[in-house]
Amino acid sequence: MKMSLFQTLQRDVAAYQQAGPVDTSRRVYVVQDVMECPCCGLHQKLPELKEGTQARCSRCNQLLDRRNRTAPIATPLAFCISSAALYIAMLFSTLMTLDLYGRQRTVDMVTGPIELLHEGWGEAGILVGLVTVLAPGVVIALMGLILTTALRPQLPSWVPYLLKWYEILRPWSMVEVYILGVFVAYTKLVDLAFVEVGPALYLVAALMVSMAATDATLDMEMIWRKRKIDSFMHMINGSRVPVETITADQCSVETHPFSRRVSCLSCGLVLAFDHDVHPSNPEGHCPRCSHVVRQRKANSLHRTTALLISAIVFYLPANIYPVMTVISLGNGSGHTIIQGAIELWQSDMIPLSILVLFASVTVPVLKVVGLSVMVVTIYRHSAKGLVLRSKLFRVIDVVGRWSMIDVFMVSILVAVVRFSHLASISADGGMVCFAAVVVLTIFAAHTFDPRLMWDAAQKNKGDRSSRVLQPSQKALMVRDEKFYSANMEPDEA
Repeated sequence: MKMSLFQTLQRDVAAYQQAGPVDTSRRVYVVQDVMECPCCGLHQKLPELKEGTQARCSRCNQLLDRRNRTAPIATPLAFCISSAALYIAMLFSTLMTLDLYGRQRTVDMVTGPIELLHEGWGEAGILVGLVTVLAPGVVIALMGLILTTALRPQLPSWVPYLLKWYEILRPWSMVEVYILGVFVAYTKLVDLAFVEVGPALYLVAALMVSMAATDATLDMEMIWRKRKIDSFMHMINGSRVPVETITADQCSVETHPFSRRVSCLSCGLVLAFDHDVHPSNPEGHCPRCSHVVRQRKANSLHRTTALLISAIVFYLPANIYPVMTVISLGNGSGHTIIQGAIELWQSDMIPLSILVLFASVTVPVLKVVGLSVMVVTIYRHSAKGLVLRSKLFRVIDVVGRWSMIDVFMVSILVAVVRFSHLASISADGGMVCFAAVVVLTIFAAHTFDPRLMWDAAQKNKGDRSSRVLQPSQKALMVRDEKFYSANMEPDEA
């Protein structure tokens, strides 16, 4: 019998918590009420936020924290339960029915990935099945477990592992992108035969709304506050170092300079060490979430560059070769991505044509060119347009998934149009290459560390901002040669 998820987590936690030698000659400090901006690396003291307010970075305008007006646990839990019910109903409902000269074909959510597997495009079939069927279910289950345990006064030791996996898997749940793929497929099918939309489409739309509502009402910081900070930090060498808590005023640039501060990428806890840390080497495990902490992502530039080169290699055949072949009454030809957008334009579906052109052509180019420019500027230590580049990275990180519209469209058309010599649609190699471009650029954005842009421009070396972000009547950023200071009034969320 396979080991259950809880047994695996309990085993990992027990192995992690095994007592090691205590190094009393060293100290690790937890800095209260301080957060490092995940986009520019500026350490800032956050004021206590009231309900309905949010705090943004005074340097790059990145959202740092927010307090919702709704109940922080009960409201997202209600939406999560609704998402679970919609997800189960979606799996057992009909997505679409096509009637061609009296011959009918009915498909559901899993038919498309299965047909891609039967045609020999297993990579694309597995990808579509993962992001449309498996990932949403896993994400909903993880969030349900997290919110249920968050009702307790204190989080169990295995919940941070679930939170870490939720952050990793949430971007791969693409039900909202799948909806647009269904719309594009529907517009291509109405000219071929009579199409009847099934209840699964409405369930997917409702699932998209409920999952978005879960994320919108979720307050991760309130959940992390329920997790107790361990009194010892487990270092990479196996030793344990005592952990002390200090205030933001005690963490100055003289006592704990930038070279000694590290923030956990998982829970946001800011740690100050009594020695200089390596920029990318792991220091130890976070005393709150057990995530490996390092000042910057490991080998960020090398991994991002390799992924971008791979994406460029796949992008050329993705636009040259057809993504699908349409056969009607024995005649047919291949269709490329550009040809598909042109056909929608000629059918007077101009908004949908622009959407497909933007998602399938503009967005991949934007991601590749944008990330390439960021990597080059880091190597050149450029300080020009740092705020603009930071905003561009956030846009790239958000829109990267939407390029999957064409892949979802092909999977639906392949599943529905299977009428032998009358009409049939089959996938082609261009679709697999395009799916590879989307996946590679998503990974490239994930491995890229935008804080390196500010590090390369020497903007974080003299950072004294861990004690300067205080509430006032208006937002104000004052720039000095050595550090940034800011007075901030929390904005309306």
